[in-house]
Amino acid sequence: MKRDLLFEIGTEEIPAHVMPHLLEDLAQLAETMLKEHRLSYEKVRTLGTPRRAALIVTGLAERQEDVNTETRGPSVAIAFDADGNPTKAGAGFARGQGVDPSALIQRDGYVYASVHEGGAATAELLTSLLPDLVRAIPLPNSMRWGDLDFRFIRPIRWFVALYGTEIVPFTLAGVTSGNHSRGHRTLAPADFVITSAEDYEAACEKAYIIVDPERRRAMICEQITETAKACGGTAEITPDLLEEVLYLVEYPTALSGSFEEKYLALPAEAVITPMRDHQRYFPVKAADGSLLPAFITVRNGGKAHLDVVAHGNERVLRARLADAQFFFDEDRKKSLAEHREKLKTVVFQRGLGSMYEKTERLMALTTAIVEEMAAGDTDDAALTDARRAAELSKADLVTGMVTEFTELQGIMGREYALLDGESPAVARAIDEQYMPRFAGDELPQTPLGVALSAADKIDNIVGTFSQGRIPTGSQDPFGLRRQALGLVLMLIEQESTMLLSDLVDEACDLYDLEEFRDKMQVYVADFIRLRLKNVLSERGVRYDVQEAVLGDVDLVADVPVRAAYVERLLASEGGEALVQSFVRVGNIARSVTGGTVDPALFKAEEEGALLSAYQAAAAARAEGEDTLPAEQALGRAIDTFFDAVMVMDKDARVKENRLSLLKMIDDDLLETADYSKIVLN
Repeated sequence: MKRDLLFEIGTEEIPAHVMPHLLEDLAQLAETMLKEHRLSYEKVRTLGTPRRAALIVTGLAERQEDVNTETRGPSVAIAFDADGNPTKAGAGFARGQGVDPSALIQRDGYVYASVHEGGAATAELLTSLLPDLVRAIPLPNSMRWGDLDFRFIRPIRWFVALYGTEIVPFTLAGVTSGNHSRGHRTLAPADFVITSAEDYEAACEKAYIIVDPERRRAMICEQITETAKACGGTAEITPDLLEEVLYLVEYPTALSGSFEEKYLALPAEAVITPMRDHQRYFPVKAADGSLLPAFITVRNGGKAHLDVVAHGNERVLRARLADAQFFFDEDRKKSLAEHREKLKTVVFQRGLGSMYEKTERLMALTTAIVEEMAAGDTDDAALTDARRAAELSKADLVTGMVTEFTELQGIMGREYALLDGESPAVARAIDEQYMPRFAGDELPQTPLGVALSAADKIDNIVGTFSQGRIPTGSQDPFGLRRQALGLVLMLIEQESTMLLSDLVDEACDLYDLEEFRDKMQVYVADFIRLRLKNVLSERGVRYDVQEAVLGDVDLVADVPVRAAYVERLLASEGGEALVQSFVRVGNIARSVTGGTVDPALFKAEEEGALLSAYQAAAAARAEGEDTLPAEQALGRAIDTFFDAVMVMDKDARVKENRLSLLKMIDDDLLETADYSKIVLN
């Protein structure tokens, strides 16, 4: 027989950003727990709201699976004497396994103890497993509540634990399990009875609890969309805000509010940021993308008195927008260039000078990068824009608007630059320097934006590293991992030919780090290598191919290209044999210095054939052609060479010439990958 398990943990409101992870961990821990205890089941799922996390296990077996274990003991000669009686060793082994010596099995010269363990009843096991499951949930900022020694992120108020219709009894954190849950805090605050897992969602809904997050999400989206239509526009529903609102409400009801049209004269982001990031409202836009004087919010409750709720939200937003208008007006009394002077009083980092000095470094770095990207074909206007964008890049940090709404850094710089009459390229670069701002965010798209963003990120990394502040473990107070990943993604998307070592050299020059230049190159390369490894993993590149291509990360954009090539090579006909040929070359060549190859010293035609095959592969690579056919031919030439030629010839000059040939080939192959890292079947 099988029954369904329902386990609901009822709490005070848990922070919205924690709930998705809590539910995911709860499901994974439950699956692990059930498997470890030999409890078969059909499906595990979790449901949740701000006040409850629920686990439902369907088709949970009523007993553990029986298990038979066989343990090998001492040899028969040691376990039994000549008369077949158990010795001390044999009796001791049997006693340790819980069996009679006469039950020991003799096989292959050894004795074995076979033990049958019957499965325990699931209902009995759950009384201890469910409390252990709660204790195992990893939570940030868990703490003790009241005089209890138990720690959890919020006080636990109730447990519902039902196996079928039977209550699973236990007490944890001063709370005893039962079949009573609690309804919506205001719409149905009384307890209500749950009879089974099958009844759970319907019973919750009667108490104004939409416990399924996906159903709640669909309701929220549908309601927001319909409410926005009534306002004459479309709601801008961002995934992050939707996810947050999802775990702020148990019974969602969308409603609209409005604000004065005069605030639409502000830059759109100056209106959207306080609305979305501070008040969790959804902006409403017209068909042409312009902002409308309306917003959508989601209430945790029903439709009663929505006008009162709307007025309250309007009043709060009005105060926020009035602040934004004030800061904007005050900021516009000075140009962005004038605001920059105040950066002299703002510390960049301890030991790294002021933000003003940082902009001076960025002017040099950005200009150098623009020149590198243009490959010497840079006009004066582009260099002027590069210097100007870097010069003004941090000026908005001291404006009132960014001081109040820090999320607007770069964005307000862009808006103020345009209002000051700066070129659109300069203005956009000021905004793009911070991209990507978060995982999945867009990357800089303009050449100047890429240059300024790269300059800012490498300056941050090198400067912070120079002070010994290298991220360790989970500690990364300056967000260097995110910035390094952004730099990597940006260079890859742009198919940039910029070398990481050149960027580091430029930054070291500006920080006057000549003494630490070599160490800095190693530190930064290792740091970037880890970010590249993450990128390759997300793209599904197998781990050994990652190791093969990550030895050299100087040309960042080329690493994923080389990884894709190696995977294609391995998937081709005879791919693994080809890799074996390349590895064979490396096994000999890595231990020699090598020198100039002299064809006049060739004694066998296979030597000339190998050189020709190598030259053909090198030429294909230089011409940007598909090198796989040429490298397959090279692999065949390598095999033929080793079959026919003794590398260690008695003539020292011939031997050194052959080693130099192999060294030349290996060095060339290493530019693509270290094939010795590939795991072959």
